[in-house]
Amino acid sequence: MKKTILMLLASVAITASAQYKSQVWSPDNGDGTFTNPVINADYSDPDVCVGPSGEDYYMTASSFQCTPGLPILHSRDLVNWQIVGYALKSLYSGHKELEQHFAQPQHGAGVWAPSIRYHQGEYYIYWGDPDYGVFMVKTRGGNPAGEWEDPVCVIEGKGMIDTTPLWDEDGRCYLVNGWANSRGKFASVLCVREMSADGTRAIGNPVIVFDGNGTENRTCEGPKFYKRDGWYWIMCPAGGVPEGFQLAMRSKSPYGPYEHKIVLQQGKTAINGPHQGGWIHTKYGEDWFLHFQDKEAYGRVVHLNPVDWSSGWPVMGKKGEPVTTYKKPRNSSSLIVNPAESDEFNSPELGLQWQWHANYHQFFGMPTAFGTMRIYTHKLSDGWKNLWEVPNLLLQKTPADEFTVTAKVRFTSKADGQFGGLIMMGHNYQALVVRREGNAFKLLVMTCQDADRGKAQQEELIATLKPTAEDKIDYKPGIHEDIYLQMRVTNAEAGVAHGGKPMVSFAWSQNGKKFQPCGQQYTMKQGKWIGAKFGFVAAETNPKVDKGWLEADWIRVTK
Repeated sequence: MKKTILMLLASVAITASAQYKSQVWSPDNGDGTFTNPVINADYSDPDVCVGPSGEDYYMTASSFQCTPGLPILHSRDLVNWQIVGYALKSLYSGHKELEQHFAQPQHGAGVWAPSIRYHQGEYYIYWGDPDYGVFMVKTRGGNPAGEWEDPVCVIEGKGMIDTTPLWDEDGRCYLVNGWANSRGKFASVLCVREMSADGTRAIGNPVIVFDGNGTENRTCEGPKFYKRDGWYWIMCPAGGVPEGFQLAMRSKSPYGPYEHKIVLQQGKTAINGPHQGGWIHTKYGEDWFLHFQDKEAYGRVVHLNPVDWSSGWPVMGKKGEPVTTYKKPRNSSSLIVNPAESDEFNSPELGLQWQWHANYHQFFGMPTAFGTMRIYTHKLSDGWKNLWEVPNLLLQKTPADEFTVTAKVRFTSKADGQFGGLIMMGHNYQALVVRREGNAFKLLVMTCQDADRGKAQQEELIATLKPTAEDKIDYKPGIHEDIYLQMRVTNAEAGVAHGGKPMVSFAWSQNGKKFQPCGQQYTMKQGKWIGAKFGFVAAETNPKVDKGWLEADWIRVTK
């Protein structure tokens, strides 16, 4: 009873917490319908479960090397979502060697395709790290928005990805997983093995239960495990990410054999590769499928589709094709809320929309008591060419196809070569920064194509700025530049200019009212397994001087 009361109180606290309404994308049409995507941001490989109340849905997604990891989102209707926490403070707490490994950016590594489940009063998340094994983390006290325990490695080894547990009615636990060809040199098969009843270790050997090799079901991966009406169900994508489809397969035994059908595919719609997600049966008797669509530079955005079981198979969307607009799931909530984007930095805790590019260290920066977020300059290595390996990039996901970001910042420099500003980060990146040279600041646009391949960035001088303030009594005086930086993302429709690719452009202002465009537009590009992300950069080229810092007063995301 005590645990039930605590979980109900947690649900009330989440509902009563700050409710953010996006200016650039909200899927709730306010008339009982919604428009996909329900989250127009990169929550790759989403999975979802329902809590014991039947009214609270929790979602997580791949976070790869970004920290904190394993985002936890909450909804009362599967349409309106807000970020309420993270299951991983770092990669991997309690495993010192791995924590140190992820102290530097490990692009595309880390947390792949997690699954979230509620079992015996606690929430569990399983995922496969393709380099280290299968991991599990669970709540401490049954509140997914609260503290989670340190992760446990339940199966050590390479190549295992996309893991989902299933606790059967008899208490036995099974785990399904896919395989990463990049590590094991085989893929397109799904395996099931038995786990201990508490889900902490494997007690059986893996059995191949499905093989997509040599068929249209190649690249079958991302399996989710369920049981319904005496059938064991595995739902998984196949056919590749951008062009693939969703399979459902069933068997009377967890070890198969499984018969299968395609239950969701693009068809005549404009929604490519609709697959990989989680099925939900609601307390109102409805069935829904939450999944992703690959939108390249924007990452993998989240869609919601109805599920029809009348044929004995979970036919998704409208006759197996994804919907764009549809009636909302039945629910008891009328709350319209979206994942946070803008930030006034008035809290002693960093906003939940933000992630670092590697395991956090306090040298990266921290919130202040002055209503700002301070980011210290990262010391670049000798021979650096670009910003690909900078760990203290403070970034968030793009929230819409088109949007404008405006930030008020002060950059404080103690020595030449220190710079900071606003960045859109991916395989290609562009940043608008101020860099100290002598007793002045150079306003620069930094652009890099193929940063992941070690290509050198290019710089364009925009203006030379006098400091807006100088220290007079500090024993190591700094100079300061107060400036407003702006980034705009636009997207011409497919077939028109730029082929529908998102374009990034910058502008700046000294008074926050009149902005001057600067630099050349560049084509936004995704990162390693993640969409492009925007936020702040602060770095320097001199390893011997005291750090400078970027102080962000606020950042606002608008149309």
